[in-house]
Amino acid sequence: MLKLNVNNETSRLLAVVLGTAERNGPAPILEECYDPKSRENVLKGTYPTEEDMIKELDEFENVLLKYDVKVYRPDVINHYNQIFSRDVGFVINDCFIISNILPERSKEILAIDKVIELISKNKIIEFPEDCHIEGGDVILHNDYIFIGTFDGDDYFNFKTARTNYQAIQFLKKIFPKKKIISFDLIKSDLEPTKNALHLDCCLQPVGNGKLVASPDAFLKRDQYEWLIDYFGKENILEMSLNEMSEMNCNFFSIDTNIVVSEKSFTKLNNWLRSFDIIVEEINYKEISKQGGLLRCSTLPLIRE
Repeated sequence: MLKLNVNNETSRLLAVVLGTAERNGPAPILEECYDPKSRENVLKGTYPTEEDMIKELDEFENVLLKYDVKVYRPDVINHYNQIFSRDVGFVINDCFIISNILPERSKEILAIDKVIELISKNKIIEFPEDCHIEGGDVILHNDYIFIGTFDGDDYFNFKTARTNYQAIQFLKKIFPKKKIISFDLIKSDLEPTKNALHLDCCLQPVGNGKLVASPDAFLKRDQYEWLIDYFGKENILEMSLNEMSEMNCNFFSIDTNIVVSEKSFTKLNNWLRSFDIIVEEINYKEISKQGGLLRCSTLPLIRE
């Protein structure tokens, strides 16, 4: 059985689920897009090919294997996007939580049944039907859980609103010892620079007490000010909305001093190296055209 353990984003990674682009299917038609970045690239005719995405995921897997990480891959479902494993579930402490995701993505959890079968049944948690949540909106920071949400009255008008207030309240009941902090994010189904699809698109802790964040992605300034007070302004690398939409906040930590990042993120990568963090630069630009990147592609199961 798997002994799950995840309490933060940066401790040494031991086991992870990494998404797959095998038999991903053709580019979606416009009506099938459920994020503005995918929509933008469908309109431009630049939606990524299956071949290119497979190459990028294989490059990512090779970096993980280099650091002796046990890598699980989903079973392949024909003509189904299974790249962003992060959203279908997540681990808090030693519990596996199954997300309530978009109906269009509901089959994705079935592709990791072989992993779920390795987890004790009493460690698996499912949300009530009225609780909407995806793993990209959940960021662990030791005693804290940061959750991205949107509490506007027009929540149901946005395909990009993925986590609701009910889910946050449910997590508070399940993990009463955790300090749960919610952040209201900007949403748009049409414009990538006006949309933070998930919290990990605009915020991520890194290293020892550092943070990368996009201030204008937060609807409520006082919520971002909380982050400044907690981390210290001198420890935060701020990203513009354009940089956020290019996924600069969505790197992935293998350890406090090892980060996997897109090779074109010069500003981010140089900043990380200034703190003696090893940056494993890889090609991931094609996958970014679907509104997700490195953290989105992973579902950590065990960290030290």
